[in-house]
Amino acid sequence: MRHDVGMDRVPLSLDELVEHWTLLGDERELVAGKRGPTRLGFALILKFYAGYGRFPAGRSELSDEVIAFVAKQVKVPASELGFYEWSGSTIEYHRNQVREHFGFRVCSVADADKLTDWLAGHVANAERNPDRVREELARRCRKERIELPAPGRVTRMVRSALHNAEETWFDTIAARCGPEASARLLALIDAGADLAADDDEDEDQDSALALIKSVPGNVSLESMLTEIRKLTAIRAVGLPPGLFADVAPKVVSAWRARAAVESPSHLRRRLPNSPQSAITLLAALLAEREREVTDTLADLLIATVHRIGARAERKVTEELINAFRRVTGKENILFAIAEASLARPGDAVREVVFPAVRGGEQTLRELVHEYKTRGPVYRRTVQTTLKASYTNHYRKGLIDLLGVLEFRSTNTAHQPVIEALKLIARYAKAGNLTYYPSGEVVPEHRGTTGEWADLVRRTDKQGRRRVVRMVYEVATFQALRDQLRCKEIWVPGAGRWRDPDEDLPKDFEARRPAAYASLRKPLDPAEFTGALREEMTAALGELDDALPGLDWLDIADRPAGAIRLTPLDAAPEPRNLRQIKNEVARRWAAVPLIDVLKETVLRTGCLQAVTSVAGSGTLPPDVLAERLMLAIYAYGTNTGIRSVISGAPGHSEEDVRYARRRYLTPDAARTIAIAIADATFAARDRGLWGEGSTAVASDSTHFRSWDQNLFTEWHSRYGGRGILVYWHVERGSVVVHSQTLRASASEVAAMVEGAIRHGTTMTVEGNYVDSHGQSEIGFGVTRLLNVDLLPRIKQINKVKLYRPAAGDPGAWPRLGPALTRPVRWDLIDASYDQVIRYATAIKDGTATTEALLSRFTRTAAHPAYQAMLEIGRAQKTIFVARYLLSRDLQREIEEGLNVVESWNRANGVICYGRGQEISTNRREEAEMTALCLRILQASLVYVNTLMLQDVLAGEAWSALLGAVERRGLTPLFWQHVRPYGEVRLDMTSRLALGTAAAPGGQPANA
Repeated sequence: MRHDVGMDRVPLSLDELVEHWTLLGDERELVAGKRGPTRLGFALILKFYAGYGRFPAGRSELSDEVIAFVAKQVKVPASELGFYEWSGSTIEYHRNQVREHFGFRVCSVADADKLTDWLAGHVANAERNPDRVREELARRCRKERIELPAPGRVTRMVRSALHNAEETWFDTIAARCGPEASARLLALIDAGADLAADDDEDEDQDSALALIKSVPGNVSLESMLTEIRKLTAIRAVGLPPGLFADVAPKVVSAWRARAAVESPSHLRRRLPNSPQSAITLLAALLAEREREVTDTLADLLIATVHRIGARAERKVTEELINAFRRVTGKENILFAIAEASLARPGDAVREVVFPAVRGGEQTLRELVHEYKTRGPVYRRTVQTTLKASYTNHYRKGLIDLLGVLEFRSTNTAHQPVIEALKLIARYAKAGNLTYYPSGEVVPEHRGTTGEWADLVRRTDKQGRRRVVRMVYEVATFQALRDQLRCKEIWVPGAGRWRDPDEDLPKDFEARRPAAYASLRKPLDPAEFTGALREEMTAALGELDDALPGLDWLDIADRPAGAIRLTPLDAAPEPRNLRQIKNEVARRWAAVPLIDVLKETVLRTGCLQAVTSVAGSGTLPPDVLAERLMLAIYAYGTNTGIRSVISGAPGHSEEDVRYARRRYLTPDAARTIAIAIADATFAARDRGLWGEGSTAVASDSTHFRSWDQNLFTEWHSRYGGRGILVYWHVERGSVVVHSQTLRASASEVAAMVEGAIRHGTTMTVEGNYVDSHGQSEIGFGVTRLLNVDLLPRIKQINKVKLYRPAAGDPGAWPRLGPALTRPVRWDLIDASYDQVIRYATAIKDGTATTEALLSRFTRTAAHPAYQAMLEIGRAQKTIFVARYLLSRDLQREIEEGLNVVESWNRANGVICYGRGQEISTNRREEAEMTALCLRILQASLVYVNTLMLQDVLAGEAWSALLGAVERRGLTPLFWQHVRPYGEVRLDMTSRLALGTAAAPGGQPANA
């Protein structure tokens, strides 16, 4: 039952009112004996109790539409509720009647203790979010027929359950570690140091703990060796295998985050009262860091092998370009040489041939050089240079890496690469050995054949064909890189590079029918492909029939592509929107951005999930809230904490930094942003904004950032080093998801991730993307996940439409020039269950979308990839046919993408500090900047929504909204906001919104 309490309550629909607030037969009998306000009040608390298992605290928890709906049923005016007494003997008597009717009892002390123990053992041990625990408590009370206690008592029960569950885990994990591992863990924080000493300053950077916490550097031999030392230091502690096997991953992640931000002195202070807690936090840190460092080493291997090859190619290319002189007129030279040679066949070449060619001997030398610098000679030169670079510099790191990482594959086709790595490790210390011994079995694999074959094997002085050791190592590492990238080879103990079978749901076999039903897909592959084929046939037929009447579309044989689509005409200018925005700026002039954030926090309560954690400690929630707002503002504007702290008396720079490290984690920031998005949806006036949208637009923004790390990469499209922030923005300018990505990350995977796991109350059914956000694999995945992928395809002229079936070449004759081969339905049928398994994994979140789709690359021959590709080709054909046919769809996609492009422009206005460069090498800090920027822009949209509704509540202003203005109306504008200047956080001042809004003016043409 949904019932939103507070200022931003969502109006209930008629169906919801009927379902939850209709008085049933036995309930009408209870109400029948009462009159007037008592009758109405009793009916309301009766239905409220039926829905929530508790009584309303007062009139404020009942919306006007609910009161009106129930009042009509009991035939009492809604205004009579004002005379109902919410305290006293009458309401107590009514409550007893309601409890007796539903068979509930008041929660006793014994009941509360029993419920708390149940929460600690069954809920709080895996769920650390107090709101979720509170929800489970409410369900348990309903099941046990116990009335939900008062909110204050519930809070105490939840906190007690969370504390007891965590203490139980601390004791369990410490016992599993054993005395030896526990002693090594405590040695990391120098457990024997004086507890009274206060060393809150930065920990010793040369300590083992500092090394373990440190972030990786950029791609280099030094970074690889440092990460190897780090992994060795972690493993030296000797944590038992499976230490956290039965602990929820998010619980372990939370412990790891706490250990990462606490200094050694803070952890030592736990030792007198709870040494188990210090042991558990440190163990969680090391377990998580071991997986992260393993992933980092796999990343470094992939990047290093790529760099060796790329630098070799660049070096050889530069040398050849400097030496190369392109010879023109080769045909004329050949004719002149032939003519002179035939005329004087017996004379010397220097006397006959050289004079016949312009430029003489030099021209012929350049011609020979040009031939030698092309083709196989170039490739062999690159390979030779690559081998030299590997041998002289990178070999030490890659060989050492084989000592700490294990590589496996479940595919027998890749076992030769695994065996080759073992061979390399055995001969790693063999000195200047040129060839492997004659009796050694050297595994053949893909890397040692083809282009590398001539270099891998060479004839020795005795005329024997031998394997050259260094060349074999280079070829093997290149083969390892290729197969590791698509996870045909994987790394035990890794996270992103783990066994790909672990990415899939383990219980899929047991719940196959439920998984298919969740995706709304039939169990029979023939039924799935049949429906898809029919949809393709209908879409192509509709386009073929309509083509003669489409003046914007022409399909014919052309060298540049068969499809010619006329661009859309410019949309009419919404002339009155400027007046409306000017009125907003007049009523709320130069609003500081910090005030926009503060107003959003106070109205939505978005910080409550974070500040409630501190409620049981020494830091008051209101103080923490102020520090969190300052941190959000500092990160979101990219100005830094030091620059904003001057306007916040009572808060030091260190206070704000600690609040950021301890409480404002990336997960907490996402929760805040989601709360603001949901509050914006709730605050919208449906008459002004219309019904909620089900489509989002997604695109990336490039931010320059420091590059002494693995995360920052060069991006060719933006022409510089940096990171990408990938946004999902609803058509009403509400951001529902954001991701911080490498420049080389798959935008298709990011699009799918945001559409499926945005976390807001919005239901996403469509996703607008630009050309780089779509692919045939993207169409296949979104088809399986029931999301309509709606891209703007820039090179539409080159798009090909697939045929639904073979054997009918005359079908759709008007589309002939754009048609290509039929879809391979047999591939889909053969791997249908496997692609459903992958789609289920994406939907359930058993692994990231990027990790799952990494197997679907063109270098991989995975059957599920081939099936997904064919599904995507069919779905893309359906979309392109719809797109070409409908001007409305083309305009809808353009307008949707305009929203996210406006969002990207706002990034530069708000995140203005430090030249818009993210000045950190820590990935979490870069991610926090993006998340806080998201919170600030979401706050701007929320407050602007309220401001526009205030302005347009006036009849004169609402009369300016024609169809064109409504289409262009957006809450994403900032002319009235002041993001710059001194930051002053004054919690006593508020923006005049709603009933307290400033008096309005009149439109210019009123």
